[in-house]
Amino acid sequence: MLMASGHAYPTMTSSMNSNPEVNSIQAVLFDYGMVLSAPPDPAAWQRMREVTGFDEPTLQRGYWAFRHEYDRGDLNGQAYWEQVARIGGTSFTPEQVAELIDADVELWTQLNAPMLDWAQRLQRSGIRTGILSNIGDAMTEGLLKKFDWICGFHHCTWSYRLRVAKPEAAIYHSAAEGLGVAPGNILFIDDKIENIEAAHAAGMQAIQYSNHPSFVHEMEKRGLAALLAPETVPSR
Repeated sequence: MLMASGHAYPTMTSSMNSNPEVNSIQAVLFDYGMVLSAPPDPAAWQRMREVTGFDEPTLQRGYWAFRHEYDRGDLNGQAYWEQVARIGGTSFTPEQVAELIDADVELWTQLNAPMLDWAQRLQRSGIRTGILSNIGDAMTEGLLKKFDWICGFHHCTWSYRLRVAKPEAAIYHSAAEGLGVAPGNILFIDDKIENIEAAHAAGMQAIQYSNHPSFVHEMEKRGLAALLAPETVPSR
C-alpha cells in the first residue's frame, strides 16, 4: 500500500509499460463543465432570460454571483434561484424555479465528443476514470437522469455532497480516495488554472483544458501520447 496525505492507496502490480510517464498514470480524473461538456448552450441562456425576464447582464450577474455557494452545497437548487431572483429585484414562483433548474441542466448538456469518447475508451481498456466537478444538487440530479454514461466512471466526486469545492485541497484527496489511486498516479483535467494548481499541490499530475487539439499536443509533449490510444497500453 502507498500512503499519501493520510490516505492509503493500492500500488500498481500489473504489466509495466516501456514509457515511464504513461506507466505512472493509473487513473484519469475529468472535470465535467468545459471538459466532458462543451460550452454552454445559447438556447438555454435564452430560455432563462425568457423565464426570469432579466436582460443578459442581470442574468449573468445573478447566475454567477452565488454559483460557488450552490456548487459547494451551501445552497440547494431552490435556494440558489431565490438568490438569483433577488439580484434582479424580484422573486420566482415554484414553477419558474423548476423551469430554471431544467434550463440550467440543459445549459451544460452539450457534450465534448472527443473527450467523452476518450474517457470511454480508457474505461474499456481497464484504466480507472473519475469525474471531479463543482456542481449543485439539482444539476447533478438532472445530469444523472439524462446521461447513463456517467455510471461508467469508476467514481464521481460531486462537490455539493462533500460541502467542499475546487480548489479546496480536501476535494482532491477525496477524489483520489474514491478512485483508490495515489494522487501522483492520477492525471486530472480541468479548464480552470486555479483548479490545476490545486491539483498539483495535492500531488496529482494535471493538464489545463482549452480545446482538444491543444490537449492532444500537451499530452504528446509530456510523453503521454500512448495514453490517447489506451487500447495499446498493457492492461493494468
